[in-house]
Amino acid sequence: MKGVIFDWDGVVIDSSAQHEKSWELLAEEIQKSLPPGHFKAGFGKKNQEIIPNLLGWSTDPVEIQSLADRKEELYRELVRQQGVRILPGARELLIALQEASIPRSVGSSTPRSNLDAIFAVTGLGELFTAVVSANDVTNGKPAPDVFLLAAKRLGLEPADCLVIEDAHVGIEAALSAGMKVLAVATTNPLEELHRATAAVPSLAGVTPEFLAKI
Repeated sequence: MKGVIFDWDGVVIDSSAQHEKSWELLAEEIQKSLPPGHFKAGFGKKNQEIIPNLLGWSTDPVEIQSLADRKEELYRELVRQQGVRILPGARELLIALQEASIPRSVGSSTPRSNLDAIFAVTGLGELFTAVVSANDVTNGKPAPDVFLLAAKRLGLEPADCLVIEDAHVGIEAALSAGMKVLAVATTNPLEELHRATAAVPSLAGVTPEFLAKI
């Protein structure tokens, strides 16, 4: 393990409540309905896949992009109002990796503007060597593109990178990229994360030495 790639929501921060609320606000705004279980089904996926395939709101690319942008505007408004919670152990692990000179990247399906908004209020941005967001790739998770680009930006081969993920689509994307993956049971129960190389309840107490053994 020469580098570590972190998914964002559910791994570094917990802003699921704000994301779910922003979908509800958007649905109310455009007078559309949300199917049961939509939020968990879409976790880790790009809005451009969620809106046509999970919600069935539109198949027009221009309208899909407009709805996706509005959803994230609502999300950022909620973040500014409410803040976000950094998940246990995340900041500590990032600092330990930085001190050990192990490169670190974000590999997320969230738009870059969301990341920048949270970097501004948490200072987490300075702990990453590289950032890959939804804006950087055409194909979102479970395609491996996000993680392959993160490895490239870290200057590493995919096999030398470890991914930390919470979503099933992210685990699948990491494995497809030829990377080992540590799953964190923040979104799904530990017993459902068996496809990952290893799994932990949270990042609390996880160290670079622990990651090196995976």
